[in-house]
Amino acid sequence: MSGGVAVGRLTAERKSWRKNHPYGFVAKPDTFPDGSVNLMVWRCTIPGKVGTAWEGGYYPLTLEFSENYPSKPPICKFPPGFFHPNVYPSGMVCLSILSESSDWRPAITVKQILVGIQDLLDTPNPLSPAQGDAHSLFVKDMGEYKKRVRQQGKRYPQVD
Repeated sequence: MSGGVAVGRLTAERKSWRKNHPYGFVAKPDTFPDGSVNLMVWRCTIPGKVGTAWEGGYYPLTLEFSENYPSKPPICKFPPGFFHPNVYPSGMVCLSILSESSDWRPAITVKQILVGIQDLLDTPNPLSPAQGDAHSLFVKDMGEYKKRVRQQGKRYPQVD
């Protein structure tokens, strides 16, 4: 697939997102220095689910799309050092629906990606650790793990 297919798909996704997206979520294309829209990089915010240790935080995430989207999944990154068992120290998210060799399908939308990552926040996959410290606390000391999660949430308050 060429970059034209990616841009067309992302244009349609942006239009769909603007009409209907989950409450509290933000997803919008970045802009170039001249002010024009860069559909290949989206700045997103994922709200922590109510009733979880993530509640109250609004977590920044970047989606980087290639010219091969939607045949290939976007790269999804939290800020470096983000505390979570399935997030690499670089911030890259480890999730099966984002893996071309695993569960990625071209029909998966930006909305589905973001909701899937929100679900991952509170339900990590202990069989796919990407970060030793967070994984160790998650499996050995849930109280301390949740404490660290809540502290992290305070670093990412809602921004209007």
